[in-house]
Amino acid sequence: MPVFTLPDGSERQFDQSVSGYDIAAAIGAGLAKAALAVKVDGRVSDLHLPLSANARIEIITAKSAEALELLRHDAAHVMAEAVQELYPDTQVTFGPATETGFYYDFARATPFSTDDLAAIEQRMHEIVERDEKIIREEWDRPTAIQYFADHGEKYKAEWIPEIPGNEPLTIYRQGKWLDLCRGPHLPSTGRLGHAFKLLKVAGAYWRGDANNAQLQRISGTAFATKEQLDQYLYQVEEAEKRDHRKIGKELDLFHLQEEAPGQIFWHPKGWVIYRLLETLIRSRLQPAGYDEVRTPQLIDQSLFKASGHWDMYGDNMFKVVTDRNEQGERLAGIKPMNCPGHVQIFRQGIKSYRDLPIRYAEFGSCHRNEPSGALHGILRVRGFTQDDAHIFCTEEQVVSECSAYIKLQLGVYATLGFTDIEVKLALRPDKRAGTDEVWDRAEQGLRDALNNAGLPFVELANEGAFYGPKIEFHLRDAIGRTWQCGTLQMDFVLPERLDASYIGEDGQKHRPVMLHRAILGSLERFVGVLIEHHAGKFPFWLAPVQVVVAPITNETDDYVAQVLADLTQGGVRAIADSRNEKINLKIREHSLAKIPVILVVGKREAEQGTVAIRRLGEEAQQQLPLAEAIKQLSRDSAIPN
Repeated sequence: MPVFTLPDGSERQFDQSVSGYDIAAAIGAGLAKAALAVKVDGRVSDLHLPLSANARIEIITAKSAEALELLRHDAAHVMAEAVQELYPDTQVTFGPATETGFYYDFARATPFSTDDLAAIEQRMHEIVERDEKIIREEWDRPTAIQYFADHGEKYKAEWIPEIPGNEPLTIYRQGKWLDLCRGPHLPSTGRLGHAFKLLKVAGAYWRGDANNAQLQRISGTAFATKEQLDQYLYQVEEAEKRDHRKIGKELDLFHLQEEAPGQIFWHPKGWVIYRLLETLIRSRLQPAGYDEVRTPQLIDQSLFKASGHWDMYGDNMFKVVTDRNEQGERLAGIKPMNCPGHVQIFRQGIKSYRDLPIRYAEFGSCHRNEPSGALHGILRVRGFTQDDAHIFCTEEQVVSECSAYIKLQLGVYATLGFTDIEVKLALRPDKRAGTDEVWDRAEQGLRDALNNAGLPFVELANEGAFYGPKIEFHLRDAIGRTWQCGTLQMDFVLPERLDASYIGEDGQKHRPVMLHRAILGSLERFVGVLIEHHAGKFPFWLAPVQVVVAPITNETDDYVAQVLADLTQGGVRAIADSRNEKINLKIREHSLAKIPVILVVGKREAEQGTVAIRRLGEEAQQQLPLAEAIKQLSRDSAIPN
């Protein structure tokens, strides 16, 4: 007589084995109709599998967080069925769900075309309309290998022997089509719905190895509703327009080249944005009680071994031989993070409990040996700068320090135009330093800080750093994407490993708590986020060039020089366009370059001491006396407080 505990704590008891569907039907007809799968003790399972043991049960519907992965996995299978119906000579390999959709890799002599994608998508809709039941079967390995070999599916036959022997070998059948798959899946193809779209075809390799056979990967996306699909497709289209690499080139902000992979050549205009972000952060640090420090780029391996980074993070570090002798080589690491160096500063001299909290901030230049395939513009690089800080405090000060940081963080984000923020608490990973008792205290400390700040948050299992849990701040941009930027990590481990201590009120040595925090994260990445968020149309205070003075004729050159000088004196970043070109051409070119303000100067303006102000995106001009225009633009150019 199994007993099932529901999410609200209530229980349902049955006289015999039942399925997730039976449980949903016992709760209500509406839930049974909406049910897609069942979560059993935290693991998603097929809706119709028999359940005979006591368990915690949750019915998965389209509104559940787990539904999207199910839908996308099924969309991949429906796509593979459609492909093999239309092109029987095609072999299927693997077809998983992804964070943004799904794909399947196919082996076929003839390349797929864009027209093929349209035909495949149409057949997918037909398969959904057939509402084919999806049935899970367990096969023995020899039978499965023989079946796929007989049907020309050599990739499946090759893969089966590598599936661990203690795992059941499962086949999912829908209509006349079947595939090797762990599952779980929806009850039928009709439950997928029609909110899917095939997006592209690209090359791939069997098992991701370039030495293996080349395959064709068809990618798509799927959602629970057409509205969600339309929003995503809009987002994809907008993301292409906002690509920071494209805009960075158009606006002459930076470039990357093969001789320095993953590192950025900042051009003057891009460097203006970078320095303004530094200035913004610095303007908030001193009032918040931070001292700025600087630590070395090259640090001996002994410190990284003591901290644990050499063993836990060594593959991502660039290493340098600093000495050779008969005993061997001495290695150093180019620092991938700033925390071990900040502990060394804390350890200089005796610290008292009266000195705490101590807050060290650094715009620390770091390097990480990211895989070349993972590099992406300035969003994923090898050389970057963190607006990093470490707070050394007592355990009693943790909540107040975290709360002060959160206030500082949200204030900076608001200044930069980000107010829609998701907060997540990343908990202990499998590979970590420190005892469970230490992790319990650290995780609870961050929970208390978030609750004290009144911030809603979700918890992420296994996502913390190896030395401590962390709070993540995910910013939602203008087209609805989220970017994980700021973090706050609570660490009991590093102070212990690097022997950091203070003298407590009892006269004894104590370990400080170490709070690792970053507001922007990587400045390079944050510039990329800003470019895509604003589509290159930066707010006035952040624009590399804020004003262009555009004369109508060369007769006003002397007045143009005066206007430019007054703007510069007022702290406005301005240039003059004195080319012998028509004013409409100048306006069009500078508008395309996303200059926020164009000051049009003609003979009348020169005689009257005025300027005509044209703001980006506005048709109407505003006529103002020069002094008033300078005062207004100078005020607007200041970093917002």
